[in-house]
Amino acid sequence: MRLRSSGENGSHVFNQNLKITQLGKSGRVEEAIQVFIEMSQKNVVTYNSMISAYAKNGRIVDARRLFDKMPHRNLISWNSMIAGYLHNDMVEEAHGIFVSMPKRDSFSWTLMITCYTRNGELEKARELFNLLPDKRDTVCWNAMIAGYAKKGLFDDARRLFDEMPVKDLVSWNSMLAGYTQNGEMRMGLHLFEEMPERNLVSWNLIVDGFVEIGNLDSAWQYFKKIPNPNAVSWVTMLCGFARNGRIAEAEGLFKQMTDRNVVSWNAMIAAYVQDCQINKAFRLFSEMPERDSISWTTMVNGYVRVGKLEEARKLLHRMPYRNIAAQTAMISGYVQHKRMDEASQIFNLICTRDVVCWNAMIAGYVQCGRMAEAQFLFDQMTNKDTVSWNTMITGYAQVGLMDKALEIFEAMGERNIVSWNSLITGFLRNGLYLDALKSSRMLWQEGKRPDESTFACGLSACASLAALQVGKQLHQLVVKSGYVNDLFVSNALIAMYAKCGRLFNAKLVFKHITNVDVISWNSLIAGYALNGYGKDAVGLFQEMLMEGVHPDQVTFIGVLSACNHSGLVDQGLDLFESMTEVYSIEPLAEHYGCLVDLLGRAGRLDEAFKMVREMKIKPTAGLWGALLGASKIHQSLELGEYAAKKLLELEPHKASNYVLLSNMHAEAGRWNEVERIRVFMKERTTEKQPGCSWIEVRNQVHSFLSDDPSQPRIAEIFSILRTLTAEMKNIGYLPDFISSIDIL
Repeated sequence: MRLRSSGENGSHVFNQNLKITQLGKSGRVEEAIQVFIEMSQKNVVTYNSMISAYAKNGRIVDARRLFDKMPHRNLISWNSMIAGYLHNDMVEEAHGIFVSMPKRDSFSWTLMITCYTRNGELEKARELFNLLPDKRDTVCWNAMIAGYAKKGLFDDARRLFDEMPVKDLVSWNSMLAGYTQNGEMRMGLHLFEEMPERNLVSWNLIVDGFVEIGNLDSAWQYFKKIPNPNAVSWVTMLCGFARNGRIAEAEGLFKQMTDRNVVSWNAMIAAYVQDCQINKAFRLFSEMPERDSISWTTMVNGYVRVGKLEEARKLLHRMPYRNIAAQTAMISGYVQHKRMDEASQIFNLICTRDVVCWNAMIAGYVQCGRMAEAQFLFDQMTNKDTVSWNTMITGYAQVGLMDKALEIFEAMGERNIVSWNSLITGFLRNGLYLDALKSSRMLWQEGKRPDESTFACGLSACASLAALQVGKQLHQLVVKSGYVNDLFVSNALIAMYAKCGRLFNAKLVFKHITNVDVISWNSLIAGYALNGYGKDAVGLFQEMLMEGVHPDQVTFIGVLSACNHSGLVDQGLDLFESMTEVYSIEPLAEHYGCLVDLLGRAGRLDEAFKMVREMKIKPTAGLWGALLGASKIHQSLELGEYAAKKLLELEPHKASNYVLLSNMHAEAGRWNEVERIRVFMKERTTEKQPGCSWIEVRNQVHSFLSDDPSQPRIAEIFSILRTLTAEMKNIGYLPDFISSIDIL
């Protein structure tokens, strides 16, 4: 057996260290660990390489554990650990390493300043910058300039740039990148012309800036001016064409490339994937001289995108190494198709999961309403981000568990606007309108800036509460916040004013919308219908058709409801026929409900009953209720009893159904039946939440429950109610609720 000489040993260790570095860069961290374990001799470079491999693959805890075990550390070891924390967005931990360092070099300072600037903590970065022992270090100046520019603080960046004792090309490019990456191309071009010298980075920044704002013609002009474009130049232009659907031009550019690297191939494959040309993408993938993890992941994601999950799974199994991005793409595919058991199988194979992977699984369970499993995974997560918390809030809100949603919300360390919107939307969906408004007010109190979703939810709550004054206040805030031209908010404003009976204001908002959509029309039509202006609603519908807007199911619910409220029987029937025959819209229960109610009110009970029996969908409680109500109006006891029987099968515990049937028998003088129904009602109906009403007084919404003795003016309220009831009886108006009180 031949022993290695010291030179050979050194060469072997060098090669093994290099191998660990390469494996770490390609995401093959398990193989890197195996090489590290098998090494008989390790030096400080070996440890540094392994620390970097761990950190770059999200295993920062393992990186720190290895760092703490190192027999000897050099400056690179400390810097590698800071860089690892920086790579994983762990700023405080990076700072902890920084302050513990026995010695720092310019790279240490640059890393830490960059760590803060990337995290948006510019004040802390500036504090460190002011402590710099060597103010001539251009690298730290450049890091600060890049930090200010990235945040759009161009005045601060430019001031620092002008103060620099010595500017290098990186300084100019840092300033240029700030402009181009924030879409400030006018200032970027001005600086580009000022530059004493330019390199490929400068040209590529200009091309990329135009690509990002979608100005491909200008990007192409500058691309053609580049003296010697490199792979980045070509790929930037190629991605620009691909991203904007100009696949033919991307293909032409790809064919012109003389020196294609793996990034170029990946960019063209991604272009085909984005355009859903999966066969072309796979053909190119098969022709690649070499593939990296991005190549495989892009193809897996491509098959997922077009719904070919079996092909995606086969490709995932063919990958020469495991890659969390490809596995997460596969999980997302199964999640989109609600195949959670298969998603779980992939998830369980992943040794080291990142936050994206966890969130994909939790979101999948949430979408399927499987909140117990979502909660189980959420509890297991060690690094939860705001997406994790927000997903759980949304999930509980969707299944109606607002107490749990609120519990999650209150347990959050840091909330963003999405957190607040998820909670407010949850209250809104579950009919807790006052809670939605209270949460909107609390958002302001916490200093958060509401967005279009916040305003739309707040306005929807006002619409449901008919809280006009609060709605007007929100409208003023919408104008001040700059969301007055947002279509989503404008449509909510139309609905709010319409439901509060202010049709003039609703129409005014509608007229000021630049590009109205079908929702805008639907909101206005429904508003006119709700307020009893049936003919105007039908007129709006005709106007909508003349404008070339295609109606949807909601449109017809609104216009049929308008016909119902105004007794426009023939027009209602014609519209219903056109919905199915002309627009090929399948009727919903709501459409049938409008027609049944319309026919019933007009006394055409046989037609209404025939429609219920012959319709394609299963009759709902609302349909039988409409038929029962019509039977009562026109005193058709036989049909009323039949409708009531069907209704009680669907809603056996709802007291109002028994009351209506009881009233019909009372009007027919069948008092034995009245008594029987009354006894039956007491046996079958269950205790429900007390009724809740609200009223808006001096810009505040007040709520009160029925039979609530704690109300300070309850006696006065009942006295006024009795007076109003007596007045209505005197003028011959006796609504259903009064006769119900008398009988039961």
